[in-house]
Amino acid sequence: MSDSFATERSRADPIGVIAEVHGPVVVIACDRLPPLHQALISALDHQSYLFEVHQHLDQHRLRAITLHSTTGLSRGMPVYDTGSPLHVPVSPECLGRLLNIFGEPLDGGAPLPSTEFRNVHGHPPPLSETVGMGERLETGIKVIDLLCPFVKGGKTGVFGGAGVGKTVLIMEFMHAVAKLHRGVSVFAGVGERIREGHELWHEVREAGVLPQTLLVFGQMNESPGVRFRVGLSALTYAEYLRDALGKEVLFVMDNVFRFVQAGSEVSSLLGRMPATVGYQPTLTSEVAEMQDRILSTRRGGITSVQAVYVPADDMTDPAVSAILSHLDTRVILSRNQAGKGIYPAVDPLQSGSRLMDRHTLGSRHYEIAEGVREHLARYRELEDIIAMLGVEELSAKDRKVVMRARKLQRYLTQPFWTTASHSGVAGVSVTLEQTLADCEAFLRGDFDELPEERCYMRGSMAGLG
Repeated sequence: MSDSFATERSRADPIGVIAEVHGPVVVIACDRLPPLHQALISALDHQSYLFEVHQHLDQHRLRAITLHSTTGLSRGMPVYDTGSPLHVPVSPECLGRLLNIFGEPLDGGAPLPSTEFRNVHGHPPPLSETVGMGERLETGIKVIDLLCPFVKGGKTGVFGGAGVGKTVLIMEFMHAVAKLHRGVSVFAGVGERIREGHELWHEVREAGVLPQTLLVFGQMNESPGVRFRVGLSALTYAEYLRDALGKEVLFVMDNVFRFVQAGSEVSSLLGRMPATVGYQPTLTSEVAEMQDRILSTRRGGITSVQAVYVPADDMTDPAVSAILSHLDTRVILSRNQAGKGIYPAVDPLQSGSRLMDRHTLGSRHYEIAEGVREHLARYRELEDIIAMLGVEELSAKDRKVVMRARKLQRYLTQPFWTTASHSGVAGVSVTLEQTLADCEAFLRGDFDELPEERCYMRGSMAGLG
């Protein structure tokens, strides 16, 4: 990518020079102003620096964000116009690869063929070409399929604070899509730690799903400009796989909050006045710019799963609220659940989906899911009384509800394929039909005599009772 821009630069005259450098934001003095989002380039000692135009200050000055490290930049360096916005090379050969924001290989492999490029600032397809959400997408994860079902073409957010299992759950979704549904996955690592990216690449390869996966990373040690735009680069590849190859694509982003954070860093250096809780005033439009491109068309579909870090476990945070408003399904991970050893640490009462209605799910699924929720909600209401007075002080009816709720809570745990090498417990996948049958049996009282520990970290309850 940088090589092609450098070739273009060598044939052109500079349009201006760097006047100021403020961290990742530079002020460029120009004879003529290039349009917003145009990619500009400068070079020093065989090192290319790409900029993206973000603000016109006056007739001869603009602010741009740097898409590389700013080491070596200085005032007076000539700047050239590349003639286009940031674009990435696209090819069917992108599957199985590990790329950066420019579509350049990070896996030591050959560069992608530079015969076709796509602008990362693409527009959503026309409404006349888009299709609505399709059928339910089974994941084999009991608590998800039962209480917050996925749907093809929908957007799902996995919310949680640090260390409650967002990345593990997302990797399990990727495993499910590759193994159960034979689709392809595009993973956008936004502000990933290098260690996390390295581990993910090895785990995807060892799971045998790398040939159906494309990984695009903008790492934590890179400039905010990279973290701000790498999600759009990955989304451009997902759109290419949908449009050109007609694939069903799982678009995975970890972590959307770091995209918002990078936007906040850039916004303050661009001189914008902070808005609510210090976030950028453009927060909602930046989130919408990305989310509104995650659509399915008649040619293929994009189903999105996004990890969202929740600062201080506060679900009312403006960034979390802005992301939440675009989602069809919310999976909320609870530190309280994780503290009890309930993994996946999904909070069954806060999590939910727009699909949770009788018309979409059918009467049986809806009634079983509501029955499970009612038992778990009643158990949560009684927890303080049990802690103070003991379970013996409850009525016979409440004791039965608590006993069944505790077993359901343990039943909704599950060993994962992606953690099998660490835990030594093989992962399991459970069909929705089996999950419904098991939960129906719990609610009927078929497992009332079974010890709680027999329900913990297992697949289905077949053969017990």
